[in-house]
Amino acid sequence: QEELVESGGGLVQTGGSLTLSCAASESSFSANAMGWYRQAPGTQRKLVALITKGGSTNYDDSVVGRFTISSDNTKNTVYLQMNSLKPEDTAVYTCYARGRTRGLYNYYDYWGQGTQVTVSS
Repeated sequence: QEELVESGGGLVQTGGSLTLSCAASESSFSANAMGWYRQAPGTQRKLVALITKGGSTNYDDSVVGRFTISSDNTKNTVYLQMNSLKPEDTAVYTCYARGRTRGLYNYYDYWGQGTQVTVSS
């Protein structure tokens, strides 16, 4: 079964930086898109950044200029470089992928377990 394995969360001060990474466990996995969602307590989950296999990116307006999403297709890995972090960035960040493994025809949505990012003031 495909798993998205996340790392890089933690506690940082306002203005600090973190880099999140997410790797697909199956070497045969092929993603049409990978990205990051986040959800704070009492709020709805929302998309933070997305990157397609063609390299197109999409960012939530709140992170434009501060966050950068990138991918290494040979490693089935997506990264989120987060700079100039603010307390309002505090949330559980969850990796997302739409793709398929070898033997599947249809694409499916996959989710990581989530990693906590806390920005203190």
